Amino acid sequence: MVVRRNKKIRKQRATRTCGYGSTKKHRGKGSRGGRGKAGLHKQKKTWMVVNDPNHYGKKGFIINDEAKNVVMSVTVRELDVIARNMKKTEINVSELGFDKVISKGKLTQPLTITVSKITAKAKQKIEESGGKVIESA
Repeated sequence: MVVRRNKKIRKQRATRTCGYGSTKKHRGKGSRGGRGKAGLHKQKKTWMVVNDPNHYGKKGFIINDEAKNVVMSVTVRELDVIARNMKKTEINVSELGFDKVISKGKLTQPLTITVSKITAKAKQKIEESGGKVIESA
């Protein structure tokens, strides 16, 4: 047997595979077929069928019941500003897109407010300022 004087890699320089056959072999990362869950529809299909059969498909959708029953509220202070900007003394709250009047803030002018829901304190503040509350169904 002849002793190799130079390292084998010196002979393999400028060749595509350096003597390891197919380009797939001796890559360093192995023939893993991609990163993570890449290739579950192709080269890793059998793995997916065996180990994770419910990976694809519908999982369901839960509707949040709280989001359906959101009550849009407006404060007494905001009603005062809206009335001043619109230059009105009669306001229908439901036409503005609100469901309920709450009592935060002060009212500086007498207003007639039509509303479906109102807190007791808000009603008291409106009537104290000389206004009127008309409750509609």
